[in-house]
Amino acid sequence: MAGKYLKTQACLNQLIADISTLGVIVHQTHWYMRGPEFFKLHPKMDEFLDDLNDQLDEIAERLIALGGSPYATTQEFIDNTGLTESKGDWDIPLPERMAHLVEAYKYLRDQYQTAIEVTDEDQDLPTQDMINGFKMDTDKVIWMLQAYLGKAPLE
Repeated sequence: MAGKYLKTQACLNQLIADISTLGVIVHQTHWYMRGPEFFKLHPKMDEFLDDLNDQLDEIAERLIALGGSPYATTQEFIDNTGLTESKGDWDIPLPERMAHLVEAYKYLRDQYQTAIEVTDEDQDLPTQDMINGFKMDTDKVIWMLQAYLGKAPLE
């Protein structure tokens, strides 16, 4: 099996870097939010973090099962993610924070789509099945965040 799933392994490691970084972005939103919707949105960020952590763990374990080695340092995440972070700022309004989350989750959705295509090419249907579920969950988060912003899911 050595070398058989190299493209899938690379995609899974990309997802590890991206999900780890997205977790930091969600944490920042969680910690720096203020306003009248705090009590509704603060626990929602906990849910998002729990879901991301579950996805991260399953992806890393699948990568190991395929003979790969997951990124496991902050530096590896920074060096390999396509997401950007910014310094915490108390003056960013909640709608702007949510819009930033939408963009980050859209990026993750696109990475999941790439992984679906690569796993199809590698004929790794068990990994593809896992990724399909995560993409579906991500689509739902985008829909929910877009609804908060008064937008349609695909805007």
